[in-house]
Formats: sequence, structure tokens, C-alpha cells
Amino acid sequence: MSRFIIEGGHPLQGSITPQGAKNEALEVISAVLLTAEPVRISNIPEILDVVNLIELLKGMGVEVTRHAKGDYTFRAAELDAGYVGSDAFVQRCALLRGSVMLSGPMLARFGSAWFPKPGGDKIGRRRVDTHLDGMSALGAERTYDAARKAYHLVVRGRLKGTYMLLEEASVTGTANLVMAAALAEGTTTLYNAACEPYVQQLCRMLTGMGARIEGLGSNLLRIHGVEELHGTEHRIQPDMIEVGSFIGMAAICRSELTIKDVSGADLGIIPTAFRRLGVPVTQQGDDLLVERRDSYEIESFLDGSIMTLADAPWPGLTPDLLSVLLVVATQCRGSVLIHQKMFESRLFFVDRLIDMGAQIILCDPHRAVVIGHDHRISLSGARMVSPDIRAGIAMLLAAMSARGTSVIENIEQIDRGYEAIEERLGAIGARITRE
Repeated sequence: MSRFIIEGGHPLQGSITPQGAKNEALEVISAVLLTAEPVRISNIPEILDVVNLIELLKGMGVEVTRHAKGDYTFRAAELDAGYVGSDAFVQRCALLRGSVMLSGPMLARFGSAWFPKPGGDKIGRRRVDTHLDGMSALGAERTYDAARKAYHLVVRGRLKGTYMLLEEASVTGTANLVMAAALAEGTTTLYNAACEPYVQQLCRMLTGMGARIEGLGSNLLRIHGVEELHGTEHRIQPDMIEVGSFIGMAAICRSELTIKDVSGADLGIIPTAFRRLGVPVTQQGDDLLVERRDSYEIESFLDGSIMTLADAPWPGLTPDLLSVLLVVATQCRGSVLIHQKMFESRLFFVDRLIDMGAQIILCDPHRAVVIGHDHRISLSGARMVSPDIRAGIAMLLAAMSARGTSVIENIEQIDRGYEAIEERLGAIGARITRE
């Protein structure tokens, strides 16, 4: 198991470019199963979760050609029927949460799919009801295999379009159902659909493949099923979570940093959330400039009450950045309530920050009050273990600003979401060594 050794207290300078969006990559790569024709996808982040999904597709019989870094062509002309129905395949899928999005395309095109309980971050209960109930509504028969700990989905003939009011606006659930409905007979209406940029990008790619989708960018999608889809080319957008992470790094290290090619129109409320903490973020074309300040003052609400930063479905604040915002707040001036509504275990890592000298009151599994040090008291280096991707990058931010040396274990969790992060941050002044 690898670890990072971080020497804190070094300012950052220069510019950095975000990788392609991880969440979009998992969706659009899964969608290549919907056609027998080649699909070329560029700006793919070669991070652990994405590489594992590509390797899984290879094992299924998909032809994969790597033209250059992040540039791949996929051709799913036919699959290895023996493998995709095997115990080995189901077990491999269970280790990778992104594999849940293979079920929609496989069910729609091949009439059968296995859906094991997915792996991924240990951040609390993550429901898959939207996926399974939606597939059933489209006409799939569902049985549970206790030995495999997986559901088997089968459809006789084609899936049938229908109306669905989703119980929750699940991003992966919406993506899976859109892919399944693209080849269904008739029209499928998804109300309370997720409308994150990842889903919008998936819909754009599917449209390029010949799908007919209405309502792009809204929570009401209509998918008019077609007989077949064809090949296309698609470029993945910059990862807005990485953009937010870089804003946080610049702020907590009191550095001026330019973040290049961010697709600013798709960042939503992210820059505003950092501005609430007093971090000056300026858009310059399609770049962001984070200005250096000796002090960042947390805003209050107009009535003088304590600022609250809470996650919400898009266009609200993504839950993936609350950990970063929390760490940045530890060195701002003022207080803020961080309210993590969507996952009940994501704030438990604050114990490590408290050990480093941060002033944080963990009210319950969903809420933490941060009292900023305003850089009068530096965090101290510590030994930590990354429990998930987002807590891991938040720990890295804390270590970069801390006095002394920190060690972060289990960095494979960070590798799942951030490509060669120590090399990229080292190029702008960070002191991070991988062992």
C-alpha cells in the first residue's frame, strides 16, 4: 500500500490544468456498449477507477485502442457471453462502483445484465434502488442470486418506454436509465432526473450516436427509443471537482494560481462557494485566477447569522467538494457551518484535522462547525489514512498547509480520482513524495 510524504508550508505558483471529469468518463465509457460501431473518446482521465473500467470492458470482449494519453477508441461488436455471465465477472464488477452503469447498456442491447452490490467509497449508505426499480419499470425481470450477491436482469424482446418519477435525483441512476431507454421501444419520460453536467454530456454523446433526447439540462428528460445507435466521437469536459480542489489548494497555501481551461459555464455554484469563504476567484476567459491574500474572511448571511455551506443536487453545491471547503475554512477568518446532507460518513475524517490543530465541532454525522484560525495558528503535520477519494484530497490540502511533515496512507483512494497528483502539484511548488 502506497503513501504520500508531504512537506507542508510551501506556496504554489504558476498554472495547472484539470484532468477530464471522472464521473463523466465512467458514464460515457459505459455507453460504448450500446453500439457495435467504434466510439472514440478523448480527454479520458487515466485514474484508477477509469482504468479499471476500461480493463473490465476488455475482459468482456470490447476492442480497445489507445491512440495517445487519454484518447481511446472502443468497439463493442460482440461480447464474450461466457465471461459476462460468469462468477468472475460479477465479482470483478462488485469491486468497482462505476460498473453499475454497464447494466443499462447491456440490458438494452443484449437483453441481460448482472447488477452486484457495488464497491467504491465507504461514505455511508448509497442506494441503488433508482437503477433497479427503473430497469423493472422498463420491462426487465429481476431476480436475486444470493450466492453471487447480485441481481440478474433479463428482458424478453426490447425494453418498453414508460413514465417514471424518480424517488431521488440519482446521477448514476439517471445515466443508467437514459442509456437503457435510448434503445427501448417507445418514449421514456424521467421526471426528477439528475441534470448534472455529467448527465448532460452523456446525453450529448448519445445524441451524436443517433439517440433522440429532449430536456437536456433539466430534470425532465424524454428519451425516444431508436432501433440502433452508431459510432461517434466525444471529448470529456474538465473535472469540476478537481477545479474546486485546486481553488482550495491555492487558498489554504495563500498562493496565486491560474487554473486553465475549466469550462467555466459548467462550474455552477462552485466559485461562489469559495467566495463565501473570502477566497477571490476571478474568471478570465475559460481560466480561473485565484488571487493570493494574507487573510480570507468568511461571509455572514445578510441578517448576521453564521454562513452555512450545504450540498444539494445540481445546480446546488456538489457534495464532493464539501470536504475541501471544510479544510479551507480552518484557515479563514470567521466561522462556517458545513452541512453534508447526502452522505452520513463523509465528515468523520475531521477527527484527523482536529488532531492537526483545527478547531472543528462535529455536531453529528452530517454537520460540522469550523472556527477558522486565520493562519495565526498553523496546522501541524500528522499521520493519516485516506478513507475515500474526497477526504483523501482534503487531507492532502491540510498537509500542504501544515507545519512540518505529514504522511497519508492508503493513497490508492486518492489515485481513484486524481491522476498523478503528486507530479502535477510538484510542478507548481508542492513537496509531495510517493513511497
